[in-house]
Amino acid sequence: MQFPLNPAQRDAVLHDDVPLLVLAGAGSGKTRVITAKIAHLVGRGVDPAKIVAITFTNKAAREMRERAQRALAEASRVSISTFHSLGLAIVRTEAEALGLKRSFSIFDPADIEPIVGELAGTVDRARTRAIQWKISQWKNGLVAPEAALAQAGDDDELVAARAYVRYDDALRAYQAVDFDDLIGLPVTLFDTNAEARARWQARCAHLLIDEYQDTNAAQYRLFRHLVGDHTPFTAVGDDDQAIYGWRGATLDNLAALPRDYPKLRVVKLEQNYRSTVRILRCANALIRNNPKLFDKRLWTELAHGEPLRVAPAPDEEGEADLVVRKLLAHKFEKRTKFADYAILYRGNYQARAFETALRAQSIPYEISGGQSMFDRAEIKDIVAYLRLVANEDDDPAFVRALQVPKRGVGETTLRHLGDVATKAQTSLFGAVFEPELAEVVPARQCATLEAFCALINGVRHRAPREPAARLLNELVAAIGYLDWLVATFDKRDAQTRTKSVEDFVGWLARKGEADGKNLLELTQMVALITMLEGREQEAPDAVRLSTLHAAKGLEFPHVFLVGLEEGVLPHRESIERETIDEERRLMYVGLTRAQETLHLSYCATRKRAGEKVDCAPSRFLGELAQEDLRYAERVLTGEEAETAKRSGNARLAALKAMVTR
Repeated sequence: MQFPLNPAQRDAVLHDDVPLLVLAGAGSGKTRVITAKIAHLVGRGVDPAKIVAITFTNKAAREMRERAQRALAEASRVSISTFHSLGLAIVRTEAEALGLKRSFSIFDPADIEPIVGELAGTVDRARTRAIQWKISQWKNGLVAPEAALAQAGDDDELVAARAYVRYDDALRAYQAVDFDDLIGLPVTLFDTNAEARARWQARCAHLLIDEYQDTNAAQYRLFRHLVGDHTPFTAVGDDDQAIYGWRGATLDNLAALPRDYPKLRVVKLEQNYRSTVRILRCANALIRNNPKLFDKRLWTELAHGEPLRVAPAPDEEGEADLVVRKLLAHKFEKRTKFADYAILYRGNYQARAFETALRAQSIPYEISGGQSMFDRAEIKDIVAYLRLVANEDDDPAFVRALQVPKRGVGETTLRHLGDVATKAQTSLFGAVFEPELAEVVPARQCATLEAFCALINGVRHRAPREPAARLLNELVAAIGYLDWLVATFDKRDAQTRTKSVEDFVGWLARKGEADGKNLLELTQMVALITMLEGREQEAPDAVRLSTLHAAKGLEFPHVFLVGLEEGVLPHRESIERETIDEERRLMYVGLTRAQETLHLSYCATRKRAGEKVDCAPSRFLGELAQEDLRYAERVLTGEEAETAKRSGNARLAALKAMVTR
């Protein structure tokens, strides 16, 4: 075998004819095991096209695919994808059986929000989003609308359940599905259609699933349908890193495997290749406080390492200043790169103080999970118009553009339009001009639809000959988009969105002029950029700011884990509900991101609702291996902190001078 493997890894790779659960501790080489197993299966004669590997993110799927292709040429035929990409392939193939056109739309949360608001009879965006979230939870938990209605525990749940009852019909009126349907619809199909189930099981000779602990009820049901009773599989996961319960993931799926598959074999990967002995000792001590499905203890042959430093700070600004000064001093002393450092925290709101402190020292940084320009709802709206100008058969673009700004075309009209399009085998745009539409849609709605299509056709006709800048500005003005933003959102939000649209339109106009491109050519360029969004680029030399959730799967030589206070980590809601096990796993994930050094910090006071409140250190600090910690003696007073800051800045200046001499 061309992969160097330790005994446990080799055991996981070679057991290929029985159900297998690989408990892969943090930094234990699970991707290497999955890649080696793909190579082993192909070498044993399994058809690569019938090996299915599933993970949760595009990045993880891409990394797995690249590693597998470096190992063997046949890997290009292996199906390596996310759960939702696999679900999409199933829905597309089985669209007719599911009552969908093959060109169905996939609606994102921004597309769905107005639909849910209308179903719930509310214009309150916060309430609408809460209902969306609840519907998503029900769908991921395989709770049918009628069951949700019967189980509703209060008025809010009752309103959400009533919206849920009509929700799927509303989506079908648009010939659309949502993100959760990409799992739920295949499950529904396989529950009831034995022929379809057998067809997809036949495509799967061995299934590998990564991050198994993150699966929800619907994903587990889909997994079971794909493997059936006889297909061998390899599930790779770690119950100690299960941190997504808030979005429906359940450890019940780990507990269910031995029950549902009595021949299940369990292999533990406990050798860690990432962190020092001290870091792992603290991580093991912490996680021992959680109830265990499977006992596991990480160990390493790496260095003993430095003690973990624990430092208090007077407040958020003091903590940020303390961390940044320590980071800079360490960098200059050790001659490291900025990219070697990460600052990890529980919630996004904690980033602001660290951004301010990093900017003050001219330190480059990047924030994990930052929003792409093309992810903004208002940019998606404008891009929908451009896509429709370029291609009138783009049904998702038609639906989005028609709905923003609103034109008085509701669910019923769209349902009729979808029916006509299906019968005539044409796009929604083409259905507007079918004579049958006038028989089922009132004249006023027909006139609105025809005016909308005339606007699009007019821009399309002019696009090859006229400057893109002129057409873009005329299009935005003709649809009244900026006025709609002002009328729809509060002042600050409307201003932000307006500037976003103006910046985007200005950028496209300048691009068109500089490159000599017309509007249709620019639209093709935008489509390409949008498809490439999120692809890995060369990482900049910058400090990484990240939530603990976003840091999962990453590693850094030097980590600062901040905000370790009761009410922050563990979060106050988990304390109130006495459900802090997941918070402890979140702390465990943070600890095990570090390779060489780990600094822990907390605030004595923190601002809440404009007032300073006293904070207690997180209970998790007391659960670490105390012999591996070094505590600062106390929190400095304001005057002492200022003196220490001046002293630290002078030391940094001296270090910088030494480096540049």
